[in-house]
Amino acid sequence: MLIAGPNLTIDRTLTLAELRPGEVLRFDSAVITPGGKGVNVVRAATALGGDAVLVGVVPGHTGAAVAAMLAHEGVALAGIEVGGEVRSSAIVLERSGRVTVMNEPGPELRAEDWERYAAAVQQRLAEHDVLACSGSLPPGAPEDAYAQLAAAAVAAGAAAIVDVTGERLGAAVAGGAAIVTPNLAEAEGLLHGRADETVEAGDPEEVRGRACAAAEALVARGARGAIVTAAAAGAAVAERGGGVTWLRAPRVTVRNPVGAGDALVGGLGVALERGEPLARAAAFGVAAGAASVETDKAGTLDAARAAALADEVADTR
Repeated sequence: MLIAGPNLTIDRTLTLAELRPGEVLRFDSAVITPGGKGVNVVRAATALGGDAVLVGVVPGHTGAAVAAMLAHEGVALAGIEVGGEVRSSAIVLERSGRVTVMNEPGPELRAEDWERYAAAVQQRLAEHDVLACSGSLPPGAPEDAYAQLAAAAVAAGAAAIVDVTGERLGAAVAGGAAIVTPNLAEAEGLLHGRADETVEAGDPEEVRGRACAAAEALVARGARGAIVTAAAAGAAVAERGGGVTWLRAPRVTVRNPVGAGDALVGGLGVALERGEPLARAAAFGVAAGAASVETDKAGTLDAARAAALADEVADTR
């Protein structure tokens, strides 16, 4: 599985009793790790037995440090050197369970930087059956960057997954090559112009109906397939020429919800590489996402736990 996740980060996962804006706060603990959605995807895919490689940009001294940290972790990284420095992200975990994530934009890419990055991805497509394009893009990358890569993957005979938000999600959908994996708020943001990036709890039947409608609408707009996640409720799966499947998520104890969607993409990609049809691959992805929230570190999971949870994912049509 090849992962296009250019925008690496240094993640600072911070815990405290309560986040109170405007005050001087002291955190109870801090864990510093390499991060970014692409990193989380490659971690999950590797944990699940996939042969996963991440293509990322490694800007400046901090980019070199992140590359070294990933190598120490055993993550396979194809690094593309660019100017600037790597971004940082702060993930604040409160005792109540509330999570606040603050992301920097990343280094500014020149046109030739993106061309080198895209060429590096395309050169590796022949070695993989799935390309997952995941996470934000650094400033300077084209709006249809992931749509371009998805089209190249399909032309090379690989399946393409795109996990991104906003206009770039719209470009991936319109491009017609990708399986897209937004959460419900992101999908409805594209379809109906809503800006909220959270998925609020609601009546389960209403949430299910909205997610199924959104998945169908994304396919109608051009996506090859769509998996619309609705947090602990589950996920709706739609594909071109097929119906809609609702996957009810298994019950788990949440320790850190960050990276659950990335673990889903990792599990989905691994299952697609094994030849599973989309609905079954999505069910395995949902199980991987559920397993990941039981761990402290984004993107990590226990493969045996994911396999056990996969048996609990309900497939209802």
